[in-house]
Amino acid sequence: MTPTPIETIEAAAMQLPKADRIHLAERLLASLEEDDEIQTAWIAEAERRADALDSGTTQAIAIEDAMAQLRGSLQH
Repeated sequence: MTPTPIETIEAAAMQLPKADRIHLAERLLASLEEDDEIQTAWIAEAERRADALDSGTTQAIAIEDAMAQLRGSLQH
């Protein structure tokens, strides 16, 4: 049975010295993290929404009501 590419890469990585494996793991994990620009935009949006709730310019609604509104809009 021929090993899959990921099995081949994993086997090769496991042969690396510990420091190199740590470096590789850090790089792989970093490649999975969200783009800083996107994360910054989401934080800004969350803060904007929290400020709107705090100032009373918007009101929160129950998830049940939000889902009912969504379902209603999808049926039209």
